[in-house]
Formats: sequence, structure tokens, C-alpha cells
Amino acid sequence: MPTRRTILWTLFAVQAVCCVYFLSDTFFDLVMPTYQNALAESDIVEGVVTIALFFGLAFTWSELRAMMRREDRITDQLKVASGAFAELLELRFDEWALTEAERSVAVMALKGYSVAEMAALRDTAQGTVKAQCAALYRKADVSGRLQLLSLFLDDLMAETLLPAR
Repeated sequence: MPTRRTILWTLFAVQAVCCVYFLSDTFFDLVMPTYQNALAESDIVEGVVTIALFFGLAFTWSELRAMMRREDRITDQLKVASGAFAELLELRFDEWALTEAERSVAVMALKGYSVAEMAALRDTAQGTVKAQCAALYRKADVSGRLQLLSLFLDDLMAETLLPAR
């Protein structure tokens, strides 16, 4: 399946070929008129349409380039944020002295798993998961899952991950 970027550039190329065709046709109509050295009304309309097509092509090229730069920047920011989030998790988990079980439960809680889902995935009782969540929240000094998540979001949003280009 072609990517959106490929499709857009292919459409741009088709538009460019059309522009070249109409430009050359208009040029030859002006240089070598086919009848009595007079420009037909259709030649003038064709010339105006060709100029409009050329400006549309220039605008499309500009917008495609800007879109690609934005997409590349967002991709870079997402990579940095993913890495920064993983580093932040480890830093906080170490700071709170979480056990491996508590770390596992913390990651699942941040991903949005319910207590029942965590228990099933970890092959433990729901009571055990609840106790590990309670220990996690106590060590992190939060009252629940949403406050835990907000700690990490606040840390990530505290400073710019990538400087502006």
C-alpha cells in the first residue's frame, strides 16, 4: 500500500506533467499560429488556465514541502518523547524504590489496564495486584492512577523536548 506521502508526490508529478504539456502547447500556439497569424480566443483561455495551473503547482510544492517538514518534526518529537518517557519511568521507579512487581503493575496501570486485566496478565490474584497498586501509590505519594499519570505528564511537559528549528 503506497504511503500518503507517495500518493501526494505522485499527484504533484502528474500535475507537473500537465503543466509542462500546457505550457509547451501555449508556447507553440504563440510561436507558430496555425491559421492566419491570429490568436484564437481558446488560445488566450488556455494561456490563462496554464498560468493558473503553474501557480497552483508552485503552491502545491510549497505546501508539500512544509507538510513533510512538519511530519518529520513530529516524528522526531515522538521518538524523543518515547525515549524521555521510558527514562523518566525508570528514574521515578528507582526514586520510589519500587519492586519489580510494583514496576510491572505501574506500567500496566499507566497503560490503562484494569486490576482484573493486570491480575490475569501477571497470573496473580486481584487482591495481590490491589496491594501492589496501593504500595505503588503510597511510594509515589499519589491517590490513584490518574495522579500517577499526571506526575509523568507534568515532568514531560515541564521543558521542551526538542528545540524549535
